[in-house]
Parts: sequence; structure tokens; C-alpha cells
Amino acid sequence: MSVPPAVMRRVMRELSELEKNPPEGIRMQMNDEDMLDVTGIIAGPEGTPYSGGYFKVKFKFTDEFPAAPPKCWFGTKIFHPNVGANGEICVNTLKKDWKSTYGIGHILVTVKCLLIYPNPESALDEEAGKLLLEDYQSYCNRAKLITSVHATPRVKPVEFNKPSAQELEATKSKSENDGAKDATAKPVAASASESSSQRAASTSKLSAPTTTTLTLPAPASLTSTLPLPPILAPYAMPILTRKSASPAPPMSLKASLSSDKEGLGVGPQKDRHPSPSPLGTADANVGGGKPGMGVGIGMASTAGLGGVTGTKAVKRAATGTAVSGAEKRKKALKRL
Repeated sequence: MSVPPAVMRRVMRELSELEKNPPEGIRMQMNDEDMLDVTGIIAGPEGTPYSGGYFKVKFKFTDEFPAAPPKCWFGTKIFHPNVGANGEICVNTLKKDWKSTYGIGHILVTVKCLLIYPNPESALDEEAGKLLLEDYQSYCNRAKLITSVHATPRVKPVEFNKPSAQELEATKSKSENDGAKDATAKPVAASASESSSQRAASTSKLSAPTTTTLTLPAPASLTSTLPLPPILAPYAMPILTRKSASPAPPMSLKASLSSDKEGLGVGPQKDRHPSPSPLGTADANVGGGKPGMGVGIGMASTAGLGGVTGTKAVKRAATGTAVSGAEKRKKALKRL
């Protein structure tokens, strides 16, 4: 079928643009022998029962294009409320909403949106429209089954090997974002390694053993200040003063015994009074305790007792001596 040259130029221009910058999920398939034999391929949108399938849309241009829309139909079997049994498509863009500014690419994008949002109110397939309204899960299961049987090839069409402009831009932005993340992660990793090394160094410093030297003050001199009773004052031992913590030199046993004897006056008694004469008079025996008189037989002198003297002790000694002297005089007189 021949068309006016203007229509041919319009179709060729649109196909060239779609080949250079195809919309996402849409590719064009052309026949080199017939330039008006145009087929669009739509990849089933993700998240729909048509995902994984590839659906062909056929075009037929008339002499009235672009003033009137071309004729379009599905060349691949599909279970959809707005697609008839012969593949005809019910969409307002191909009817009353058509504009001369629209083209092949706009038609394919509209059909792809119809796969995402079916319109059961203007259904060409009543069974599909009814399931969509009453039992959506049954509708999805039926649509998936038809898609897997008629629209899922073993190998995806070769037209999809070339990425679209949107896919190229998305890939580029993703690589840039990944590069920015890597560039940001490297300083973070470096700072983390530096902080870990600093923490290790601080830990090693803290774990190093420390030596503490304690200086104790010298002990104060020990001085005994306890008072002694008056009666034990003559026997008081000399006070020892410790000026250092070193032990005192030991004292020999002989030296200690001699010092005790000297302090207590237990040493040998050299000065003794002579025993009283048996023929002496009483006055002579009591007379003032002169030497040679019989006062205190066998008694040690006051100096021999280590300086322990008292008035009462002297009186008792004098009285006992006087009594023993009187008895002796009586005995002597009896013998005469």
C-alpha cells in the first residue's frame, strides 16, 4: 500500500528517533523491504501479571496520518480487559483523544500504561474485565498463564540488547553514586584505621607497667615516760632512747646480773657491826649505835641495803637489840 510522500517522511523520521532514543521497555522492529511494516515491542512492566513477557503491537498507516491515528492491534495473544480477541485495542488515545502531534512513540507508551492500569469500564474482553473487578487474584493467575505461554520467549528479543537513553542515564547516575560512595568510604575507612591505631597506641601506653616509689618517714624516737611509784624509785632502770630503727646491741648475761646486783644492793656486805659484848652494861649496849657495841647483830648497814632507810625501821631494830641485851645481862648475873 502506497502512502503520500509526506506520510512516509513522517514515519521514517519517527522510526529514526525511536531507534536512537527508545523509551524504557519499548523497542521498534522494522522490515527493510517494506518501510511501512512497523512493529513495536513492549516489555511487560514489573509488578504486573505481564512481567517477563514481550508483546508485539502492529501498526498500519493510512493516507490521513498524522491527522488521523494509525490502526493498531496486538500481534501477541494477551489476557487483558481492553484487548479484544483479535488483538484490537480499546484506548481513547487511538480514538477521540488523538492529536496530530502524537506519533508512534506516544501510542506505544500509552499501551504500556494500559498494561499497568487496566480500565474494566471499557472492556473488550468481558471475562477479563469481570475477573478484574470481582477476583483480582484469579485475573492475575489467568494473565500470567497466557503471558507465560504466548509472550515469554526463551531468549529476549535482540532489539533489547541496546539500552535506551533512560537506561544509559540511570546506569551512569548509579555508577556516579557508587563512585561518590566509594570516595566517601575511603576517607572514612582511613580515619577509622587511624583512630583504631591511635586507640591501640593509647591502650599500649595505658597497659605499660608503672613503678611507684613510696618514701616512709623515719620513725620517731621512742622514749618511755611512764612514772614509777615512789617506793620503786631507787630500783628504777636507766631509760633507753632509740634514735633509729636499728636494734639495740645485745647485753651479756653477766653484765645484766652485775647491774641488777649493784642497783638492788645485794652485793657482798663488807661493813658489819660487831656483836655486843656479853659483859657490857645496858647503857653501853644501847648507846647511840657506836661501832663495837652490840646493836643489830648480823644486820647490814644502811649503806649495804642500797639506801633503803626509814625512821620506823631504825626504831624497831633498836628496840629488838635492847631486849636481847637485857636478857643476856640477866643470864650473866645468874652465872656470877
